[in-house]
Amino acid sequence: MAEALLQRKGQGRFIVESAGSRPAAKVNPYALEVLHDVGILWSDKVPRGLETVEGRAWDFVITVCDRTRETCPILPGQPVLAHWGMPDPAEVQGTEEVRRRAFQDALRVISRRIDLFLALPFDKLERLALEARVRAIGSDSSPGRIDPHLLKGGVHW
Repeated sequence: MAEALLQRKGQGRFIVESAGSRPAAKVNPYALEVLHDVGILWSDKVPRGLETVEGRAWDFVITVCDRTRETCPILPGQPVLAHWGMPDPAEVQGTEEVRRRAFQDALRVISRRIDLFLALPFDKLERLALEARVRAIGSDSSPGRIDPHLLKGGVHW
């Protein structure tokens, strides 16, 4: 979902790829459903493993799953590293409605974090300051709250 949202919201400014430590055989149907609800068709995509991103230089590496954070490979260059941890909606048990709601909630959290990410003044920040701000986006326990320091000096896209 993060890859799909950043591709859409980033409007071509980023090359975005998602990979997991234990990719599923197919994209979760609830993920496809909630993406479809916001106008993103993603049914032709397949989950990829970490080996698909190894050996390539990235500007940013953002993990959302604690498992991936622990197994993230060493990548060349000096990418900005951040962890935007959140519960995995695929692990939620319960009725169909409960599981669907978990994916809707995850999409909302990721979407808000991506909005904050895109508002950062990339061209005005030194690498360490940029990394601190990207990390801070994932550290807020209440994703609906905006820390005004994150947007200080922001750029309108």
